[in-house]
Amino acid sequence: MSETTTPALQYRFDGPEDAPVLILGPSLGTTWHMWDRQVPELTQQWRVFRFDLPGHGGAPAYPAGSVADLTTRLLTTLDGLGVHRFGYAGCALGGAVGIELALRHPERLASLALIAASPRFGTADEFRQRGVIVRTNGLDPIARTAPDRWFTGGFAAAQPAITEWAVQMVRTTDPGCYIAACEALASFDVRADLARVGVPTLVLVGSDDQVTGPAEARTLVAGIPDARLAVVPGASHLVPVEQPAAVTDLLFRHFSTAWQPAFDSSTGQTALPAAAVKPVLSAAPPQPRPVAEIAPAVVPPQTQGRPDPYDAGIKVRREVLGDAHVDRALAQADEFSGDFQEFITRYAWGEIWDRPGLDRRTRSCVTLTALVAGGHLEELAFHTRAALRNGLTPNEIKEVLMQAAVYCGVPAANSAFKVAQQVIREETTPQE
Repeated sequence: MSETTTPALQYRFDGPEDAPVLILGPSLGTTWHMWDRQVPELTQQWRVFRFDLPGHGGAPAYPAGSVADLTTRLLTTLDGLGVHRFGYAGCALGGAVGIELALRHPERLASLALIAASPRFGTADEFRQRGVIVRTNGLDPIARTAPDRWFTGGFAAAQPAITEWAVQMVRTTDPGCYIAACEALASFDVRADLARVGVPTLVLVGSDDQVTGPAEARTLVAGIPDARLAVVPGASHLVPVEQPAAVTDLLFRHFSTAWQPAFDSSTGQTALPAAAVKPVLSAAPPQPRPVAEIAPAVVPPQTQGRPDPYDAGIKVRREVLGDAHVDRALAQADEFSGDFQEFITRYAWGEIWDRPGLDRRTRSCVTLTALVAGGHLEELAFHTRAALRNGLTPNEIKEVLMQAAVYCGVPAANSAFKVAQQVIREETTPQE
């Protein structure tokens, strides 16, 4: 495939050809079959479009490393089918695509439902760590623990066939595409942008979701101007599978009553009905809408000349070393060491690591070798973690240290092997 060609997504349609289109977006590790129980009722009123993420469900394995990339691929697929306006419901990563649509392509979107979603999914470190585990051990450890993340314990015990289906669904996903999707979630953060979501939005969450639970749902409702909350009792993260009837009913009611008219190019206006006061859709008593917790980011004024590399440096430093490491280093900085932290962020990370001449894998190889040569074992430890995050496998790190043994000396490499071995064990051992 040409590098300039945007790969289309694997998809299927159900329902009448002349009905408005409603898109159902999947969660990481799932296929379009996660929506099977919703389709019969939704197709009474909509033409339902479902898609698979790259490398999921037998889809072509063209990794997409950002939510924006996934959104572009979805729109490319829809453009090829002549679908220009639609409603959208997405679960987890599929929900992130829905937010991206609302922020970047609002003219395409008639209504939105966000299920088990969040403006920021955990921390970047968590998803990049998952990528390290998959790169080293394959998808089996992630697959075996998927039911614990997706379902309540009672449901998993009572529905062994669905539990096994979930395990096999993850196990048959392309590892490279799964890792890229983890990177997409790691870099997704729209907390400061929620006020710009201008379509009617249903935020739906399982009451027992331990991945993106009611707290994250309330943050979305607090930030999106026209949003309402639905909490489904007795459900965890994959709520459309665990409580299909409740989710179907909520989606049907939302998209039947909150379908925004299209923009009229002749008048330059959108005709909107008077907004009705909508109750919180929940079995529990309505909760007051919380005050938004995240203030909009402060954008520094533009200055003339070359941009300060500090901002790029702190971004690259966090991506390579992880938020926890960088936060710890910055928190420990005081009047004596603060200038040094600023110096290495600006010049080591903003000037050197951000240069386009070498990719990060290669820079990790060079860095590991230099640290072995200098005997800097403490820095070797966290740069071994960084190398794993940058895509090096344990075998490739071993080869770097073998090469270093020849040119930097056996004693230096011996010490380096001990440090790297311990780090690799910690980073690649699946968490049960």
